[in-house]
Amino acid sequence: MTKRIFRAIFNVSLLILIASTFILVAFVGDYNSDRTKEAMHADAVYIAKAMETEGISYLEQLPKQNQRITWIDTDGTVLYDSYVDVSQMENHGEREEVVEALNTGRGESTRHSTTLAEKTENYAIKLSDGTILRLSVTSLSALSIFLSMTQLLALVLVIALILAGFLASKTSKSIVKPLENVDLEHPEQAEIYDEMAPFLRRIAVQNKLINKQMQDRQRRQREFETITENMQEGLLVLDARGEVLSCNKGARRLLGVDRVPEKENVFALNRTEGFRRCITAALAGSHEEVTMESDGRSYQLLANPVTEDSLVAGVVLLLFDNTEKADREKLRREFTANVSHELKTPLTSISGFAEIMKNGMVKAEDVPRFANNIYEEAQRLISMVQDIIQLSRLDEAQENVEKTDVDVALIAETVAKRLETQAAQKKIKFHLETETAVLSGVPHVLEEMIYNLCDNAIRYNKDNGSVTLKVEKHPDDITVTVADTGIGIPYGEQERVFERFYRVSRSRSKDVDGTGLGLSIVKHGAMLHNATISMDSEPGKGTEIRLIFSLAEK
Repeated sequence: MTKRIFRAIFNVSLLILIASTFILVAFVGDYNSDRTKEAMHADAVYIAKAMETEGISYLEQLPKQNQRITWIDTDGTVLYDSYVDVSQMENHGEREEVVEALNTGRGESTRHSTTLAEKTENYAIKLSDGTILRLSVTSLSALSIFLSMTQLLALVLVIALILAGFLASKTSKSIVKPLENVDLEHPEQAEIYDEMAPFLRRIAVQNKLINKQMQDRQRRQREFETITENMQEGLLVLDARGEVLSCNKGARRLLGVDRVPEKENVFALNRTEGFRRCITAALAGSHEEVTMESDGRSYQLLANPVTEDSLVAGVVLLLFDNTEKADREKLRREFTANVSHELKTPLTSISGFAEIMKNGMVKAEDVPRFANNIYEEAQRLISMVQDIIQLSRLDEAQENVEKTDVDVALIAETVAKRLETQAAQKKIKFHLETETAVLSGVPHVLEEMIYNLCDNAIRYNKDNGSVTLKVEKHPDDITVTVADTGIGIPYGEQERVFERFYRVSRSRSKDVDGTGLGLSIVKHGAMLHNATISMDSEPGKGTEIRLIFSLAEK
């Protein structure tokens, strides 16, 4: 800014200086010319009167002056000249001032030298005898005066340069300093010259607009991050070159990476053939879906291109962990197959017994036995169907079930009364140890869970054995323990006893019949109540199963 101001001041000063010089030279030239003419007129009148009395002798006795005196005859012949010998002078009859004086009594003219450095002012007056008296004065022209002033002009110019530099520095500082002190966050509060006020007001308006836009952008960014970071699904946004613009926590978790560097290429996150094919197809402009397997888990990847003006501007990737879905589908197929198999056995038995009786192939005394077999198979079938219905209800009730406060001790007492007869038939002693323990749960599900544990403890027990049902209240949880002195569970099968339709090897429980769904119902009931199950079992000595209900939620 200092240079600009310096140039401006210097240019203005130079123009003013040149204009002033020309005006001054012109004024001085005109002023001198006017004064010279006035003086020549007065001198001419005075000399003319003196010549009328004394003649040429008056001219000859005059001292040599700046004025040149010439006496010219009526025919233009030079009679006298104060500077030059008249014999060497040409006829002046055609001179402008002489012609004018002969005609009007007086005449004036100005003649410039060939170099334009000097000019000659001439004034002629007609005497009484008809001759002409001419006075001439030579002086410097305006150009000569201007040239003679060049040294002075140069000095003035140097001074102007110095002054311009000083003024430019002071002016620029005075202009810039207030601007440097302006708080751009609050420009309207700045104390500055009035000419800048509209500019600062405009900046203030722009700041408010920018701040509003930034706040809106940050709000939308926070909303986007909040939504995407809390998604269980993985979300990746890529540009047209396949570089990652956004990657949420779900995507990092599913892809098994802690962080994604800025502008990281998406192929660096996963190099499997299916992943690469899906991304490549999306970058080419087509929707693509692919299912991937990794570390025993199943993932589904959906890639959608983002187009702008018919060109692919980026890709949006959605990554789903469908392992649970795949497991559920597998479990559904297994369950369907198991149900079909388990139902087929009693139905086949019932059908076979009924067909024998229908064809009259049963003796009268054997009819009750066959009827009893049909009844037992039907009861087994009914029990299995009831267990299947109970499992289905538990699966459906995981989210929408309504819980109430339940005293687990009362439920345990109810179960013990239901199983008194069954325990007495096998001469099993049933011990009940309870204390008041209230939790939030579903009463009939809790009763079914405890009933199945106790029922199994009686079924797989030894004659004259014992079953202990204990309910304990702790500060952080409620524990229900069912312990028996039965046949126990082989170590290799303990992890599978909670699977649907799984039964311990027939060789160890060949006299015990069941559906294989009891412990599976217990497992699903525990999941419904956010409880944990632990089991200790030793073959030939017995089994102890504990249900631990956390009281943190209550």
